[in-house]
Amino acid sequence: MQMAIDEARRGIHAGDGGPFGAVVVKEGAVIGRGHNRVLGHHDPTAHGEVEAIRDACAQLGTHDLTGCDIYTTGEPCHMCLCACLWANIHRIYYGCTIKDNAIIGFRDDYFNDIFAGRKELGDFLTECDRDACLTLFDEYLALPHNNY
Repeated sequence: MQMAIDEARRGIHAGDGGPFGAVVVKEGAVIGRGHNRVLGHHDPTAHGEVEAIRDACAQLGTHDLTGCDIYTTGEPCHMCLCACLWANIHRIYYGCTIKDNAIIGFRDDYFNDIFAGRKELGDFLTECDRDACLTLFDEYLALPHNNY
């Protein structure tokens, strides 16, 4: 998770977007990384998880990430959650929750209410290192930033 936090930190200090970083891990090795680049790329789909999945797929030369896990600083929005499912990610480990995302100005809870269904995923989503990710969120709030 620390690598995902470091990736997110690079992004927020570059002004790329929110405090969301992710790493894709296969057999204990990081094979992809990414951070939120919504503002930096003017692309509403450039979330940290999607960027990390794109990087991992490019590194491996495949669209299939079977056997990989993803570590991300925030509980994935539904777009990212579905991207993980489409990529065959084995498990998602996230730091801050959807409710935490709302505290820093993100509207993931709105979409979560519309689409729901997370409870059906069982242990596919696992919270970890929330306190470390909340510290990152505090750092983000202290920086000049645009809500989007």
